[in-house]
Amino acid sequence: MRIGYYAHHHGSGHCRQADKLAALLPFGFRQQMTVFTSLPIDSYCFSTITDEQIVRLSAEDQLPEDVISGRAGEYWQPSSLHYSPVGNRHVQTRSWQLLEQIRQRQIDLMIIDVSVEVAMLCRTASVPYLYVRLAGERDDAPHLNAFAGALGLLAPYPRQLEAAVTPDWVRQKTLYLDFMPNKIDKLSTFPDFIDKLITLTTNGDIHKRLYSRLDGVNKSAKNNNHKDNNNKDHIVTVIKGYGGHDAIDAKLPELRCALPNALIVSLGPINDEVRDCVDIAAHVDDVSPFIAYSDLLLMACGLNGIAQAYNYATPLVVLPDERPHREQEVMAEALIEQGRALSWAQFITQTSNLSNQDTSSFLSINNDSISNETINNEKAALTDIQPSMAAQNFMDSIADYVSVKAWFQEWLLPQLGLRPEK
Repeated sequence: MRIGYYAHHHGSGHCRQADKLAALLPFGFRQQMTVFTSLPIDSYCFSTITDEQIVRLSAEDQLPEDVISGRAGEYWQPSSLHYSPVGNRHVQTRSWQLLEQIRQRQIDLMIIDVSVEVAMLCRTASVPYLYVRLAGERDDAPHLNAFAGALGLLAPYPRQLEAAVTPDWVRQKTLYLDFMPNKIDKLSTFPDFIDKLITLTTNGDIHKRLYSRLDGVNKSAKNNNHKDNNNKDHIVTVIKGYGGHDAIDAKLPELRCALPNALIVSLGPINDEVRDCVDIAAHVDDVSPFIAYSDLLLMACGLNGIAQAYNYATPLVVLPDERPHREQEVMAEALIEQGRALSWAQFITQTSNLSNQDTSSFLSINNDSISNETINNEKAALTDIQPSMAAQNFMDSIADYVSVKAWFQEWLLPQLGLRPEK
């Protein structure tokens, strides 16, 4: 089957998800996949999709000459749509682009990540589609209509992180693909990680602390004690994306007060007024070593970020961004309930209850069973991350079938345990 993938332009995460799924296809079938997006070309670089496989769509921003605005109120806004300006030439162009390219490229099945408007356009044009469900509480009429119009729903996260309020029929119609972490060829060693940190700063004192940390680990390894809990230079990494970082930056002074002896690394954008609260501020292409070898992570609850951190042993403090439909809040609540993460309030309570004890005391309490320095050897199952079997099985099924109808009836419906009325 020829697959079309609509990737929303808010952030790069939707294009990244398309890239991850495409990587699971055999090479020959991968070339038959088309990505539709209005994300600027310099905002994400695909690793498995060529430029010829990308359709750059017109923007959909509101224009002064629109006859009716995109959100015009109860008596002018269809209940099945979130945003539907009338007379908007950009929206008209992108709709024509979508339908014309679907026809020209002979797309058999669309995957929509995410847009109820594109879903309704496909359903009206009788184009089969699957709809990607993000985390959160998406029980509004437009989402439910898009869900109902789909052949099936895809959740790029584990079933156990599902929102409690999700209707039973939506759960049953969903294929849970589990997290799909970014592929890494080989995780660097802990010494390589320390060397990387040293290149990120010219501060000689920090260099000494990092070398001391490496020496401490080497001595501990010789004594068969892989974790040096008395070492005060624990590494705390703060990971921020480009979709919003102000909320986490605002916590950096409090983080420094809570863990005064830690070596704090900030990855991603950072506000100038809090730069002095961290020891290293940098931008890196690969956060995997930081996730694997840090003693503590602080991050928001974006889908791709959590997907990368979820299978590692590193303790996690989550500070979800405010997003529509409580997307990150719901993810954070589920992680906390599982015991996989601490909320910011829990973290502050635990550190304040230690009174005058130092960083190593807090991290010793939370890291008793974790040996991140030797994770390459003793935590191989955590670092040799394999693609989600659910996602792989799904993409294998796409490659196995030529007919959408046969795939729908013979593969998808048995997976869901549902059958539409005739």
